[in-house]
Amino acid sequence: MTGPGAGVRGGALLVVGDVVTDVVARHRTPLAPATDTAADIVTLPGGAGANVACWAARSGVADVRLLARVGADAAGPHERALRAAGVRPHLAVDSEAATGTVICLVGGDGERTFLTDSGAVVRLSPADWSDDLLAGAGHLHLSGYLFFAERSRAAARTALEAARARSVPVSVDPASAGFIAGLGVDRFLEAVAGADVLLPNGDEAALLTGLPDPADAAAKLSRHFPLVVATRGAGGALVAAAGAVAARVPGEPAAAVDTTGAGDAFTGAFLAACLAGHDPAAAARRGCRAGAEAVTRTGARPTGDAGFGPL
Repeated sequence: MTGPGAGVRGGALLVVGDVVTDVVARHRTPLAPATDTAADIVTLPGGAGANVACWAARSGVADVRLLARVGADAAGPHERALRAAGVRPHLAVDSEAATGTVICLVGGDGERTFLTDSGAVVRLSPADWSDDLLAGAGHLHLSGYLFFAERSRAAARTALEAARARSVPVSVDPASAGFIAGLGVDRFLEAVAGADVLLPNGDEAALLTGLPDPADAAAKLSRHFPLVVATRGAGGALVAAAGAVAARVPGEPAAAVDTTGAGDAFTGAFLAACLAGHDPAAAARRGCRAGAEAVTRTGARPTGDAGFGPL
């Protein structure tokens, strides 16, 4: 396959993004203000970029690399968990900021709400980057969370520009409608300009375009990015290029337990399929299967807490 999103068959996947500690609280009844709500609570490795890397490794990419910044408080457990998942971590250890933490509130329907302390994530800097990370790479993927702070945004742009100079395709996951709204749509689009593939969910696509219909939003975005793959949860995914929807991929049936990381699972499997030479529609079908698998378990990684251990 040629064109955006294709990557280089057999090439490595480099992810530049975030590693965080997820505190997942599954509550089967609505939250009760000013008193207790019973919940099952677990601490797991997470972070959109790290999750994508783990799902890509699970999906067959032999060489997956991850550049991220973590605090000294949890660098060891996170590195072990990534290696256990088949990812080669390049972790910049921050002696001043703690590892990012996300509290994931998961209701009885599996839907999640995040409380986010970015911590060391957004302290990734251009000084943490090395062009050597791109050696043999077939694709660069950037987690959108990096674009919401000046320092990490500069690091993401450094990586994007280095990849473009080497003709390595680049994808971006916008990551958070809430954070995009805080930064501003125009500033976000300017920051990610030059990416070959945009992977928004439905809410992000609507916010970025002002169009509530997912197909219209995906089509409009594809006038600015060569390939747009918009996920719609259980509704599947839309593949758009050159201002039009090229494929509508149905979702896979699944009984949702926890939707945390479902989009990351989609992205990891999608990118793995692109690197293996599949066209975008076929890659999106593989992404939908991974997303359906992800929602049937607690946590965002295919390997759960393998190798994580105590903090």
